Amino acid sequence: MPTEPDTGYDPELGRKFIFVTGGVMSGLGKGITAASTGRLLSNAGFDVTAVKIDPYLNVDAGTMNPYQHGEVYVLKDGGEVDLDLGNYERFLGTDMTSDHNVTTGKTYKHVIEKERAGDYLGKTVQIIPHITDDIKRRIREAADGTDVCIVEVGGTVGDIEGMPYLEALRQFAHEEEEGDVLFTHVTLVPYSKNGEQKTKPTQHSVKELRSIGLQPDVLVGRCPDPLEPHTKEKIALFCDVPTDAVFSNPDVEDIYHVPLVVEEEGLDEYVMERLNLASEALPTAERDSRWRELVTRDRHGSVDIALVGKYDLEDAYMSVHEALKHAGIERQVDVNVRWVNSDQMQDEHASRLRDADGVVVPGGFGSRGTKGKIEAIRYARENDVPFLGLCLGFQMAVVEYARHVLGLEGAHSAEIDEETPHPVIDLLPEQYDLDDLGGTMRLGAHTTEILSDTLAHDVYDAGTCTERHRHRYEVNPEYIDDLEAGDLTFSGRAGNRMEIVEMESHPYFLGTQFHPEFRSRPDRASPPFVGLIDAILERAEVERGVEA
Repeated sequence: MPTEPDTGYDPELGRKFIFVTGGVMSGLGKGITAASTGRLLSNAGFDVTAVKIDPYLNVDAGTMNPYQHGEVYVLKDGGEVDLDLGNYERFLGTDMTSDHNVTTGKTYKHVIEKERAGDYLGKTVQIIPHITDDIKRRIREAADGTDVCIVEVGGTVGDIEGMPYLEALRQFAHEEEEGDVLFTHVTLVPYSKNGEQKTKPTQHSVKELRSIGLQPDVLVGRCPDPLEPHTKEKIALFCDVPTDAVFSNPDVEDIYHVPLVVEEEGLDEYVMERLNLASEALPTAERDSRWRELVTRDRHGSVDIALVGKYDLEDAYMSVHEALKHAGIERQVDVNVRWVNSDQMQDEHASRLRDADGVVVPGGFGSRGTKGKIEAIRYARENDVPFLGLCLGFQMAVVEYARHVLGLEGAHSAEIDEETPHPVIDLLPEQYDLDDLGGTMRLGAHTTEILSDTLAHDVYDAGTCTERHRHRYEVNPEYIDDLEAGDLTFSGRAGNRMEIVEMESHPYFLGTQFHPEFRSRPDRASPPFVGLIDAILERAEVERGVEA
């Protein structure tokens, strides 16, 4: 029998939805605005979740180049998703699943599979209602069991890829009870040459949105500075919203300060009022203040970290940057990240490496830049500089040790050199017969057993850890005995898989096959990153003692 349209609508659930769209240009900070709103609602006592809509045709972000789209963020269930999901997890303090990322590829694939299975017998399958119904169903299912669901629509209003989603949201608002849906539109408010805040881009963006059938309830102006009162009044007049529905989101030194800024603007109170949540919110004096205490915590000194990678784009290593920042918050120091291009390990970049207090070699794929990463690891190992290697950084640490300590000439990863005489890193056995690249790696949360009396055990203060993975290659078991014959130890294992490597003779030399940065939070810093900062501070203390 053909199935009936399924949009997931249930008027008895009483959930609230906030849809966040963007205009004028991409990269304005819709995700941070959405995450900050969610953080404030969470502080007020509500259970908040988030959904990121990505209009691209990819099923997920797994095969996308970090140069184009930033890092691929990995969820606990193995979902490879947009980096904004990382911001949602960090701001909301919750773990999400693949269901919280909606893509055009995922939606169309599902609808086409249903059509092929005969579920739409006799019907012409169309964008309306079949695609839009599937979009609405996905949003409602992701929101199940929560009080408020914040949905960010990727891209910019007017993009052809995003039109089915905006139509779905129009229908969504029509189906829900009045007061259960709120539309927030984030736009650019630039300066003219004479220093005037210009509202015309916002006006045109809202006009485009209204032509689709959506009227924003809240407008957030992205500008280097807070919006002037007359700017807000002009936006309100021409965009047909109350003046108190226009908010500023100015540039800040740290993205974790954005919730504090929009709270001062009154965004959370306005949103709760419009969604009829104000009476259910915790009194102001009883709201969770831990976020403010964390992000405004005093700092005592600073450390410099060399981040050695090949992608000259901060978004490609966003979670690593944030994990370092979280460790700094916990140890009350500022962490300055120095970018070291592993393709240019000379001159300025070599100087940045030598001047750094610690070295981090993050994950990645492909051969480009691996020579420079190996050089950086050797430098850290031979000079007792605190070192943390992540995924590929872990693998290159094994390669460096095999080459320069064990003397295995030409040792490498089979991923990078298929003809290597010593494949100390080799393909996972279950990967041999796979043809598809998307979603086929070892992904998501896996548990690692940690040996007692090791650095890793001290760092985690536990005999196990559960961290997220994303890799196809691993340490070749045939070389483990040789690698561990000296002071190299695989202190974390999952069966016959090597998960953590360390060196007993080094003050802090730690590599992880997994990505601990994906579970790091402002209020729960990742142990390997905290351990790195601790080692740096301890080394500095020893050096000060020697000088004295």
